[in-house]
Amino acid sequence: MKKRSKIAGVYLGVMLALMYVPILLVIVYSFNGSRISSVWGGFSLKWYAELFRDRSYLEAMTNSLVLATLSSLCAAVIGTLAAVGMPKISWRSKNVIEYISTLPIMIPEIILGMVFLVYFTLMRLPLGMTTLVIAHTSFCIPYVYMLVKARLVGIDKSYAEAAKDLGAGEWNVFLDITLPLILPAITSGVLLSFAMSLDDVVISVFVTGVHTNTLPLKIYTQLKTGVTPKVNALSTLMFGATLLIVLLSMWFGKKTVQQTRRRKNHEESSDSYPGIGLVR
Repeated sequence: MKKRSKIAGVYLGVMLALMYVPILLVIVYSFNGSRISSVWGGFSLKWYAELFRDRSYLEAMTNSLVLATLSSLCAAVIGTLAAVGMPKISWRSKNVIEYISTLPIMIPEIILGMVFLVYFTLMRLPLGMTTLVIAHTSFCIPYVYMLVKARLVGIDKSYAEAAKDLGAGEWNVFLDITLPLILPAITSGVLLSFAMSLDDVVISVFVTGVHTNTLPLKIYTQLKTGVTPKVNALSTLMFGATLLIVLLSMWFGKKTVQQTRRRKNHEESSDSYPGIGLVR
């Protein structure tokens, strides 16, 4: 058993080193005062200063933030409505529709990008911010849909039934009961979608226009001409922003699980002592 645990520890250490040492080097050399990445010229913040003075980088960053915000919000609306409305459908093909709705996260991005390019070309839709928002929304919807669907499974249906018995309509039940209960899952899905949209390169290459550039595409084109400490600084900022968004998404997801457990414990205590549920 001890030998197996040592082997597992060594394997875990090697995998973590392969994944995170390159990222650590990028972060360290973003503070390098020398223009040559292989030579350490002392600690400096001048590359961050030059990065924020570069208008092309600021424009690409603005486009990425606008794109990620619009696509994540659109995905939140569509994914939430799909997750709430799908259980109410009695079609035989409901399972097939649910499977198709999750295909964008299973299809390779290069194939998905080519499909979007062909579709937008047939629709004669000019490539630019509009096509980027449509494409990013499409592959972000499954993240919101799956998180909200998982949250809905843990909600007791008696809440909605009690509200209907008291005269509340479907829309009032959704706004007053369902939406507050699934809000942490929606927020988690929005943050995850925002991070996925902010980091996307492959699909954006196919559906972006000549005059529309995003931050990941800007970094990708800069890498062709050589890595500079300015790119390291930009990569460090993007890594930090993505890490923060993922941590917030995990926090909201954990909050959702805790709320579900508390509600279940409250229901169990009410079942054990019926009088408790009547006293408020």
